[in-house]
Amino acid sequence: MKFTYLFFIKSVIAVVVCCAVLDKAQAQEVLTFTLQELVQQAKDNSPSALRAKTRKENLYWRYRLFKSDYNPQLRLNGTIPRYYQEFNNITQPDGSIEFIEVKQNLMDLELGLEQVIGATGGVVSVNTSTNRFDNFLSNPGEPQTRYSGVPVRVALNQPIFAYNSFKWNKRIEPLLYEESKRAYVKEMEEVSIYVTSLYFDYLAAQVNYEIATANLKNTAQVFQIEKRRNRLGETPEDELLQVELQVLTAQQQMAEAQLSLESASFAMNSFIGLNQYSNLNLVSPVDIPDFEVDVDRALDLAFQNREEVIGFDRRKIEAEAEVARARGDRFQVMLNASYGYNNAAFNLPDIYQNPNTQALVSLGLSVPVLDWGRNKARMSMAKANQELVQNTVAQELIDFEQGIFTKVKNFLMIKERLNVTKVSADVAQRRYDIALKRYQTGNVNITDLNIAQNEKDANKRAFYTSLRDFWIAYYELRSLTLYDFEKGELLYVPGADQ
Repeated sequence: MKFTYLFFIKSVIAVVVCCAVLDKAQAQEVLTFTLQELVQQAKDNSPSALRAKTRKENLYWRYRLFKSDYNPQLRLNGTIPRYYQEFNNITQPDGSIEFIEVKQNLMDLELGLEQVIGATGGVVSVNTSTNRFDNFLSNPGEPQTRYSGVPVRVALNQPIFAYNSFKWNKRIEPLLYEESKRAYVKEMEEVSIYVTSLYFDYLAAQVNYEIATANLKNTAQVFQIEKRRNRLGETPEDELLQVELQVLTAQQQMAEAQLSLESASFAMNSFIGLNQYSNLNLVSPVDIPDFEVDVDRALDLAFQNREEVIGFDRRKIEAEAEVARARGDRFQVMLNASYGYNNAAFNLPDIYQNPNTQALVSLGLSVPVLDWGRNKARMSMAKANQELVQNTVAQELIDFEQGIFTKVKNFLMIKERLNVTKVSADVAQRRYDIALKRYQTGNVNITDLNIAQNEKDANKRAFYTSLRDFWIAYYELRSLTLYDFEKGELLYVPGADQ
């Protein structure tokens, strides 16, 4: 018993140790990403990208549902069975009432093929039907079962002067679907923009941590030098205390940089769906793609590819459709026509022998004689809304063009600024390295060294800020035009179903 207990305790300890080792391994896991790799990771796994894919799929199936409305529909309708047993009150010729028991069954089946006529909004159908009637209380010698049916019948249901939803949907729904495809690509590029922002948040925190680490190391070295000089009487006590304060400040800045790095890592891992224990090592995207962007070319691509441009046309068509709906609601005329054969018999096969002609033509009307201006108000409202949509779209078109123009000019300016800040950061770094060596030999005082260090840090941060602005503007440009200027290709496939 004691052996078993000890074995159990050792097993528990072994499991706890293994879990601790696993947690430590997870905590020490380091993943290295370039910007392009992390963007692709976000497009594949981030919740925002998955939501965009779900919306795209929903709109795809909506489009498939719309297309199915114009395909033939084969329908089977029927009642199997409809049995009832009851006493019915039957009025007799002398006015008295007699209660008669009824025990009957009725079954019917109808098979029909329907086809929408998109141009007119009518429906043409071809169908066949069969009915069976059973009277379980029939008199002796009388047939208990009877059949009737329609071997074939062709029918047309055609609204006249009415709003034709099939006609207008055929113009609107393909535009909506095309919008959804382009909107999906745009949403993916917006994911790229957001993850790029997170990338540089983390990269800035990483750079600040590297700067803080280097500054702490250099400041500690300077403090040791000043202590030695103080012992030799070369450095006064107040300057030594000043350097000591700089060491303490560097330690505090390093702690703050560490906290910022952990916060940026948590935000990044949460967005792209990585393990929260993963440590990231991001590669600085200093290799800038070399391509030219022309404003006129960008405007042409935006007008060709963006979903907003299709949306402008779609909204105009929808407003036009509402005018047509208001016009069609003024009065209703429905033409119903059918031609076929029917028959009745005591046996099922006999209903298909020498059937009788069955024909129907009807024209239904619903015309308001006095509506106190209702139709006029409805029509005027639809036309006013159409005018409002046209004016709104015209203004949005101007804003759209201006936005593209501004973004392209901003991208070109950022590209030029990036080159300047890169040179400035290199110059400031070389100046600091020289100043540090001269300080170590006693040719530069501590104040000049601090100035060189601050300029080095400021210019390095300015370079990474420009780098961040460039890559965000780069993905914004892709989002604005749905075009990859670096590879010279569209970001989506025009006309593809999915």
